[in-house]
Amino acid sequence: MLQWLVSNIWTIIICVVLIGIVAAIIINMVRKKKQGKSAVCNCGSCKGCAMHGSCHKQ
Repeated sequence: MLQWLVSNIWTIIICVVLIGIVAAIIINMVRKKKQGKSAVCNCGSCKGCAMHGSCHKQ
């Protein structure tokens, strides 16, 4: 078991880092949604945006 861990340490580290990045992105999207902000729209002016009706419901 220890030999397997030593042989694959870089693969394990990269997987852990990628999982952490994906988790941070999902957490950020959930927080924005709870604050009432859109997770897909980051611009200040959405007049010409095709998604204006769905991400800025009044």
